[in-house]
Amino acid sequence: MQFKHPEILYFLGFLLIPVLVHLFQLQRFKKTPFTNVALLQKLVLQTRKSSRLKKWIILTSRLLLFAAIIFAFSQPYSSNQKTELAQHNFIYLDNSFSINTDGEKGNLLQNSIKEIIENTSDKEVYSLLTNTNFHENISASELKNILLKTTPKAKNRTLEAVFLKIKNHEKQITNTLGNSILISDFQQDTKNTKTNVTNVTSLISFIKVRTTKKNNLSIDRLSIDNQSNSNFLLNVTIKNQGVAIENISIALYNDSKVFSKQTFSIEENKEKTISFPIQNQKIFKGKISLDYSDAFDFDNHYFFTLNPAKKINIFSIGKNHNFLAKIYTKNEFNFSSSSIKNINYNVLEKQELIILNELNEIPNTLVTFLQKHLNENHSLVIIPSQKININSYNSFLKKLKTGTIQHLKRDSLRITNINFKNPFYKDVFSKEIKNFHFPIVKSYYETIFTQASSLVRFENQKSFISKLYSNHGNVYWSSSSLHKENTNFLSSPLIVPIFYNFGKLSALVPKSSYTINKLNLIDIPIALDRNHVLSINSKTSSFIPLQQAYKSKVSLETSEQPNTNGFYEVTYNNKTIHTLAFNYDNSESSLQFLNIKELIKDQENLVYSESVSAVFQGIKEKNKVTWFWKWFLALAIVSLVFEILILKFFKP
Repeated sequence: MQFKHPEILYFLGFLLIPVLVHLFQLQRFKKTPFTNVALLQKLVLQTRKSSRLKKWIILTSRLLLFAAIIFAFSQPYSSNQKTELAQHNFIYLDNSFSINTDGEKGNLLQNSIKEIIENTSDKEVYSLLTNTNFHENISASELKNILLKTTPKAKNRTLEAVFLKIKNHEKQITNTLGNSILISDFQQDTKNTKTNVTNVTSLISFIKVRTTKKNNLSIDRLSIDNQSNSNFLLNVTIKNQGVAIENISIALYNDSKVFSKQTFSIEENKEKTISFPIQNQKIFKGKISLDYSDAFDFDNHYFFTLNPAKKINIFSIGKNHNFLAKIYTKNEFNFSSSSIKNINYNVLEKQELIILNELNEIPNTLVTFLQKHLNENHSLVIIPSQKININSYNSFLKKLKTGTIQHLKRDSLRITNINFKNPFYKDVFSKEIKNFHFPIVKSYYETIFTQASSLVRFENQKSFISKLYSNHGNVYWSSSSLHKENTNFLSSPLIVPIFYNFGKLSALVPKSSYTINKLNLIDIPIALDRNHVLSINSKTSSFIPLQQAYKSKVSLETSEQPNTNGFYEVTYNNKTIHTLAFNYDNSESSLQFLNIKELIKDQENLVYSESVSAVFQGIKEKNKVTWFWKWFLALAIVSLVFEILILKFFKP
């Protein structure tokens, strides 16, 4: 038994006063003369005993009365918790797209919201964490209003992020009884399959909601083969999770009109690629739709755009341009070259990529221009000759704050290692190549770079081709001359993807589509007037993205916005410059979920359930308070009545 006001119990000490008074009270008897009192002796003794018994009963009754009143005012109760501590419930509600599906009782998200509202209490405080917002220390009515406005979002949180939020929140609240409740389908992160719960110390209830649908079709990815400026081959890859399905309808729309339709069948847990030829269409606002009801609806649509491809301008300064002309073909690039003596700087200003191709030294005029070129967020490739002026090169590298060249080292080495994890090779290799003909280099320059990432390495793990980190633009460095007398690298199959990506990554040409809630960098080829900006608009929303204006382009950056899929127009002065397509992240399409029971089986403070109501009812039962003050008050009343009856009917 516990007491809400235990300090009142000190008044029990005052009960000694009536006891002491009773013990020390001396009652005197009057003497009355009688002629013969022998017959009254027995009667007197009996009267004295009855009088003493009555007094002891009255004393006991009064002590019980006052003690019961004191106990009643101290408010005794029985509970697993302390009543002076406020009840606080931290709720994480997963409102990602994966929970916006049907379970046994209907839509998982809506049913979870309904059960939370039904089990809230006006006496408790709540904090609600969703994938997009955090509402701290709110009342039950405020929680209800927020929940009713909660909708599915194309965003998710990892369990580690939720645990960290709980931990930080617990540090800010004091004198509070906390209950943490996580409501989710606990979809497995395909990029991070390891989830650690051993460092979780607070009491957390995991509520896993389950979908009843075990099959899902999704548009996994899309690739476009440019056959000409107006003819394309659209390859759509469909992913099936579940049993084999037949006669599925897939449609291709151009804006809002049906362009083509097909039907297909797909095997159990397999992928299938469907091709759509697009002819005589220079501009295409495409939408692919699957006509099939499955676990998730959001991944049955895919938006993309086809625009006339902008050719990337590449200029080579130096000699030995033949291999570059073969890589930078006319259908994708505008390639030109000149010697160091015949540079036309007016032409050079329009280039996205400049290649210093085996120059012996870098003139000061060119150094100044290249700094300006990189400040415009363009790219530079440096291929040294075998007889460079090291001081000239170091002077240039010093201005870029990238590092220094030490000396030329003559040592025959094989080029053996490709850094496949580098983002530079994204979408280049379908798998890691281990067995290929290793090129050989006879000499290379020893360097010390402040910060660089290796793209290709020698067998001694030193870098052959590196990306140097400068303040602006992309700088790529080859540690040796590519002349055929020094290396056979030009005959290697690696030469094409590496130099091709040098060109492709030098300009962030708008892609056919972008992913929502990812960092997207987009270059729009337009020269803006000062104090003017580009905006991105759809039929229902409009926003101004982060942007950096250069002489010949504007670099846009999107991440938090937009948050719905579809087509968006890049506008300037209310005129559409370019159309962009955004799609939801297909990672939410996975039907793989964490086994929470297995994950938390050895953790005493982690509880598993599949019912929102059951967890809330369990918390209420655990925190239930049984009050005893009414019983003590009843005891006081009974004692008082008992004393009245004794005084009235007990006649000694």
